[in-house]
Amino acid sequence: MSREWVDEHDRFPPALSRDTPKPLLLYLHIPFCHRICPYCSFYKHTPGDTPVGAFIDALAAEARGRIKDPVRTIYLGGGTPSMLSPLHLGRLFAALHETIDFARLDEVTLEANPATFDVRKARLFRDLGVTRVSLGIQSFAPQVLQTLGREHTAEQASESVAILREAGIPQVNIDLMFSIPGQSRDDWQNTLRHAVSLQPDHISAYNLTYEEDTGFFESLRRGEMRMDEDVDARFFELAGDFLTTEGFDHYETSNYAKPGMRSTHNEGYWRGEDYLGLGPSAVSTVGCVRSKNIADTAAYINRINSLGHAMDEAETLDAEARRIERIALGLRTSAGIPLTLLDKEARQRAATLAAEGLAVVRDGRMTLAGRGRALVDPVAAELV
Repeated sequence: MSREWVDEHDRFPPALSRDTPKPLLLYLHIPFCHRICPYCSFYKHTPGDTPVGAFIDALAAEARGRIKDPVRTIYLGGGTPSMLSPLHLGRLFAALHETIDFARLDEVTLEANPATFDVRKARLFRDLGVTRVSLGIQSFAPQVLQTLGREHTAEQASESVAILREAGIPQVNIDLMFSIPGQSRDDWQNTLRHAVSLQPDHISAYNLTYEEDTGFFESLRRGEMRMDEDVDARFFELAGDFLTTEGFDHYETSNYAKPGMRSTHNEGYWRGEDYLGLGPSAVSTVGCVRSKNIADTAAYINRINSLGHAMDEAETLDAEARRIERIALGLRTSAGIPLTLLDKEARQRAATLAAEGLAVVRDGRMTLAGRGRALVDPVAAELV
């Protein structure tokens, strides 16, 4: 791979072009949070002195300048997109409606914190075109929520699902997390049971990871917290066994869906579709070019206003890089990967994994199975 670092001068066009336009996955990064959670490594900050209106104007301008191809899905992540005021949400979606035909979209997802909306605001989400809300709940155990630094209570989390249903949001996802310091097996089991009792359409169950530049990572480095792969595996298996028994399809390492309720946007990522990222720190992959916006909200606003874009770095992905990514992402899914992605040695390793019960090799494809699903990252590393 070759990498080009882009400075503040206008050396990068506002849009990346391709010979044959294909529908894009569109991601918009909203960096604002009321409180910074100690485990989160995404670019985020409290609003502070940042003029939120100026940020919305810049994001709208970037959308107008960079969306050239048809859009298939939209995902608003963060940060906490749901903490935007009705006024700012309205201005942002008005700009999106100018450039995107919402009637042709497969899905519009908004990430939300349970403490940031009521019925009126949830109805606004629906009226603006949101078809799916992803709730960052993480746990229903009060002591675990406290460890995670979440600003909502377990009661607010439960109520938020009912509010979204009352508002007419078609699909609701609940984000959960396991292997949290101090979290017992009973905490995790009870959280899963409570989540299912709320009848969501989709549940994401993520293994806590200790990322650099987070409070949890510093605690790990000081020896105040520790990782335990055996605990990770037990919690992972507990979630898989319980949720599939409850009628959820385990279609990706960390994701479970009721029939017909998979995340269309995320499936596009895992299949290697092109995606366009807008907002500070957002990443795009269009054709063979991957680019990233500057991870600084004030600088992002300034660059959009002065240059018309905020791209800070870019690299060209060669065929080998794309192959490796397809293996790593495809193995996470229940569809697996075609064996044509593997060289002779890797195919032999795949056969060994199948003999060990960690994978299934059939009809020219390889999928992970049993304990292999929890070992997706090391398995992928062996095959590339």
